[in-house]
Amino acid sequence: MARRIKWSEVEKQITDLDKPVLLHLIKELFDASKDNQAFFAARFLDASTQAGMLEPYRKRITDQFFPTRGFGKLGLREARKAITDYRRATKDVAGTLDLMLTYVEQGTRFTNQYGDIEESFYNSMESVLGEAAKLVSGQPDLYSQFRDRFIGLRRATNGIGWGYGDAVGEIVDELEIEMGEA
Repeated sequence: MARRIKWSEVEKQITDLDKPVLLHLIKELFDASKDNQAFFAARFLDASTQAGMLEPYRKRITDQFFPTRGFGKLGLREARKAITDYRRATKDVAGTLDLMLTYVEQGTRFTNQYGDIEESFYNSMESVLGEAAKLVSGQPDLYSQFRDRFIGLRRATNGIGWGYGDAVGEIVDELEIEMGEA
């Protein structure tokens, strides 16, 4: 197994690099993958341009459930990683919330289309929805932007087993009460 390199080791090497060498290194990193390009775009572009940067992350999530070709692989770890990558790159709360809801919506759509899945799948959906509820908690303006999607999830999960529908209903009901909507 290869030894895992530490940031401190890399930092020592790059600290004294001249600006042109460092820029060239960053350009190579940018060119190395589409994920890196999305990260740089999300980090450095203005808000109006950033809005379009949400789509590659949303696609990474959606493809785990409903790819353009074939069947979804249910790579929940990869889908959740897309949310984390976006959040770290942008610090954009609304975009992060959008991706969290996309994750749960796609998972719900998948189970409604293909039938019952295993408990760990539903636990993951509940966990992300719970994180989304915490993110929006105490922010009625933010909640109002996403209220219809939360309500839609409650409706779409009604009757789904493993306690999933009940858990989603409870999370959304609590948000509605907190926001004075119930």
